[in-house]
Amino acid sequence: MKNARIALIIGVSVLIGMALVGSEAVIPEEPPVAGDSDFGIGRMQWDESTTSEDRIMRAILVRTRKIELSGTEKATIQTNKGAFVIELFSEDAPNTVVNFIRLAESGFYDGLIWHRYVPDFVIQGGDPTGTGSGNPGYSIDFEANDRTHEEGAVGMARSMDINSASCQFYVCLEPCHGLDGSYCVFGKTIEGMEVVQQLRAGDSIIKISVHK
Repeated sequence: MKNARIALIIGVSVLIGMALVGSEAVIPEEPPVAGDSDFGIGRMQWDESTTSEDRIMRAILVRTRKIELSGTEKATIQTNKGAFVIELFSEDAPNTVVNFIRLAESGFYDGLIWHRYVPDFVIQGGDPTGTGSGNPGYSIDFEANDRTHEEGAVGMARSMDINSASCQFYVCLEPCHGLDGSYCVFGKTIEGMEVVQQLRAGDSIIKISVHK
């Protein structure tokens, strides 16, 4: 049963992003950097015509953007149920945190949904397709650390390949220590856990912003 619940985190096969967007895709112009951005990344403003391919192209464009970590980064995740704040573990999972910052600050997550809710386990989102099988066109390597899956822990979802995490992430609704050591924990909810507990599949990620 434990293995079945763990498997629910994600069943994603990593695709090649450039194949998804196609060789004929038009590269969008770089949006202006908002005055409140701590990382110098312009945030895209999406609308109803936005496709998953648009988000993938944006993710690929910022994939190598240099990010200087201070060790005090926090992310505010605004949802249709309210906002919650996570402390990012910049020292324990620096590459994972940098990837999350690039995606969040570029607007990649804005307007996506929480596509999976498992009672007493996790709420999961960040898939550009909203299906649980999408990714940003690349994957990142697993970062082992001593952080555990306590209530409010934030981790990277992945497929059977330990190095297949990319953009989908989950928040633990209760301790899930069966995941320890197998999934990268890169943050912890420090404010608004009551909001997290109210989230369900189909709820919205309105915006994710990161500050030092």
